[in-house]
Amino acid sequence: DLICSYFSCSRMNLDPVPLDRNATPQEAQPPQEDKQEDNDTGLYYDRYLREVIEVLETDPHFREKLQTANTEDIKNGRLSKELDLVGHHVRTRLDELKRQEVSRLRMLLKAKLDSTNTQSEGLQMDHASLLKQFEHLDPHNQNTFEAKDLELLISTATKDLENYDAERHDEFKRYEMLKEHERREYLKGLDQEKREKEEKRMEELKDKHRKHPKVNAPGSVAQLREVWEETDGLDPTEFNPKTFFKLHDANGDGVLDEQELEALFAKELEKVYDPKNEEDDMMEMEEERLRMREHVMKNVDINQDRLVSLEEFLKSTDKKEFNNPKEWDTLDDTKPVFTEAELQRFEAELRTKEEELGRRAESLRQEQDLLKERGKALEAQRREYQQAVLEMSQRKEKQAVEGQPPTGPNGELQFHQEMQKLEDQGAKAPVEQEVQEAQNNLPAEPPQNLPIHT
Repeated sequence: DLICSYFSCSRMNLDPVPLDRNATPQEAQPPQEDKQEDNDTGLYYDRYLREVIEVLETDPHFREKLQTANTEDIKNGRLSKELDLVGHHVRTRLDELKRQEVSRLRMLLKAKLDSTNTQSEGLQMDHASLLKQFEHLDPHNQNTFEAKDLELLISTATKDLENYDAERHDEFKRYEMLKEHERREYLKGLDQEKREKEEKRMEELKDKHRKHPKVNAPGSVAQLREVWEETDGLDPTEFNPKTFFKLHDANGDGVLDEQELEALFAKELEKVYDPKNEEDDMMEMEEERLRMREHVMKNVDINQDRLVSLEEFLKSTDKKEFNNPKEWDTLDDTKPVFTEAELQRFEAELRTKEEELGRRAESLRQEQDLLKERGKALEAQRREYQQAVLEMSQRKEKQAVEGQPPTGPNGELQFHQEMQKLEDQGAKAPVEQEVQEAQNNLPAEPPQNLPIHT
């Protein structure tokens, strides 16, 4: 299994190009990083798996046990018992990796629940229960990495990788059905003349795609010699299976894994597929690559561990099929990957999904209209509030103006005429009163017939 190839004591430290004996560690480091990125298993916990293996291989005791362990020891969990004997710093690092993985899974769960709106407001999420759906770690212990975690990680990865190819085939089938569905829907929308013209064009593209050089059967002597000559730049008459194996065991771990095998088919695939050509579908190319690898594994991988050892490779060169293989049938030469009944079921699923999306879109449209109406109401309220504030401000200004006398051109106060009259009247009244009182105090005129004294 591919998992077994990860547990190789020399996998992480060897130069990825065995022929370059003079390369320094500094020069070898960048290719190693690229290689690890290219060999992604496709598992959603791939990074966690790789980091755990890298940490374990730093422990001398564990590395020693790996040298003597076989595939079955790794698969059945016997190797996980050695975890109790690794160094403290290794256990500490493994504990840290597990806590990081648990934290990552929690974030995934939260994002999933948020996207499906299944989490009620104010409801606490039970992470311990939700983590049980992930089988590659022990959900009951979320803080430390134990032997059970290593056993679960290996067994789950082994099972998932065994199902990975089947999932890839199913994904490709759905892709092909969707492509056919879209083709038919496109033609339905054309008038008869344009439809006939488009159908003719499509058939011409198919015929053009089928016209390609002969494709050698993967794993045959003709196919390997072509790689030997064109990729390795060696004399085809001097082809040597053992040398060929060592040349293409890029990481020097003594086996050809699935990625190293698929790299051998590049020349054959280039005969059929060109990303610049409209008629060549790159998704079909990847399916073709997978078919080629499965063909080689079926004929060469004797113990079915998804790895090709040197012994298995050399034995395959002794078979009749190696020297006299049947011509390889590409996807165009085989029957369609789906039946008409499967296509009809697929289209029914699409219609159901489209109806559901339509209902959701209508619901969102109604919510949008409601939000617009609320927005309009809020805007009207805002304007009314602004108008009320403006009127109140004007009223206050008017009241302030009416309560004070106006000013003149030089800033002096200008009183109203009524106020001036009142002040004038108030000033005259005391003067008249004083005059009247003075007159009242004058003596009376003397009588007219009184004698005049001298």
